[in-house]
Amino acid sequence: MSEKDENLKAIAQQLIDTEKKVQLIYAFNGVGKTRLSRALKELIAPKLEGDEEAEPTRRKILYYNAFTEDLFSWDNDLENDDEPKLEIKPNTFTDWILRDRGQDRHIVENFQRYTSRSITPNFVPKEVIAERDGRRETSQTFPEIRFNFTGGNNVESNVKISKGEESNLIWSIFYTVLQEVIELLNEADPAKRGDDEYDLLQYVFIDDPVSSLDENHLIELAFDLGRLVSSSDYQKNSLKFIITTHNPLFYNVLCKELRQAECAVLRAELDGKLALIEEVQSSFSYHLHIKRILEKAIEQQRIEKFHFNLLRNLYEKTANFLGYARWSKLLETAPDGRGDYLKKLAHHYSHRDQAPEEVAEPTEKQKEDVAILLAHLIENYGYSR
Repeated sequence: MSEKDENLKAIAQQLIDTEKKVQLIYAFNGVGKTRLSRALKELIAPKLEGDEEAEPTRRKILYYNAFTEDLFSWDNDLENDDEPKLEIKPNTFTDWILRDRGQDRHIVENFQRYTSRSITPNFVPKEVIAERDGRRETSQTFPEIRFNFTGGNNVESNVKISKGEESNLIWSIFYTVLQEVIELLNEADPAKRGDDEYDLLQYVFIDDPVSSLDENHLIELAFDLGRLVSSSDYQKNSLKFIITTHNPLFYNVLCKELRQAECAVLRAELDGKLALIEEVQSSFSYHLHIKRILEKAIEQQRIEKFHFNLLRNLYEKTANFLGYARWSKLLETAPDGRGDYLKKLAHHYSHRDQAPEEVAEPTEKQKEDVAILLAHLIENYGYSR
C-alpha cells in the first residue's frame, strides 16, 4: 500500500473512531472526497475475492458519490433523434432498489418535487434469463429510463431532460432509499420493522449531491437532507452519517439544520497528503472566518496591528451586504460619539506604509478599540453571537 493510500486509510479510520452521529466535511473539488468514501467503504465492508456468499456492501454502508452518478449515461439516439433514453449500467444497486424494494413510485414523487410534475420518469424493465447450478432462472432488471413531458392536454414521449434534472433524479433514487432506511431503523425493535434489510447498516456516506443544481434546488435539497438526517434516532439505531461537499452554500444550510454535527475541513497538504482539520461549527463564509480570528485574538489578548486590516475588511463586507455606500456609515452609531476616531484609527492601520522600526503590537488603548469596533458591529448589524 502506498504512502498516500495509508494516509487516506488513516483519515477514514479517524472518521470511524468518531462517536458523533453526523460529520460534516468541507473540501475543495479534487482534494479526495470520493477516494475517501471508497477508503471508508473498504474499512467497513471489505470485499473478499472469491467470497460469493458475502453480504452486499450496502448491508453495512450506503454511499452516494461520483460513482453513483457514473451508473447513468445518455443514449441520444443520434441516428433517428426521436428516442433518447437514460441508460443504467448493469449493477445490483439500482435493480435492488427498483425490483426488490419497489421504490419506483416514491422515486418519481421525490424527483417531481425537486423539478416539475410535468416530467415523469419511467423505469423500463427487462427480463433476463441466466443459468445457475444447471438451472435456468428468470429475473428482472432495469436497464433504462425514459421520460414523458405533460403540457396541458399534450403528452410528449421520450424527451431528454436537463443535466440538473438528471442530477435530481439520481439523487432522488438514493434519497428515497435513505427515507426508507430511517423510517425502518427508527423502530427500536427489529422484530417490528417488517424486514431485516437494514439491520446491519452502520454508515451513510454522502459526497456532493449538488452537482449541476441551481441555487433554489440546492437549498431545498440541503434543507430536506438536514431534516431527514435529524429525524434519524441515533439512540435507537446507532446509524452514523458522513456528508462531504465543495459547495459553501450547501455547507451553510446543512450547518443550520444539523446543529449537533461535528464539522471539519479536508485539506491537501504541500506533500500531497490529506489532513482532516476540525472546525468550530459555523457557516463556511470568509467574513465569519475573519470574525472568528478577531474574536480569538481579543480573547487571548494577542491583538496586533494587522488585525485593523481584518477589522476594516469585515466592516466593508458587512456594509456591502447591507447596501451601504461606504463602510464608515456603520460607525455613525458607535458608542460615546467615538465614530470619527475609530474610523481614522481603522483607516490609519489598514492603509499606510509601516516604518521598518515600528513595533507590531498596538498600545493597550488601541487593543481596546479593536474590541469596541468588533462589538459595535456584532451588536448593531445582525450578527449572531
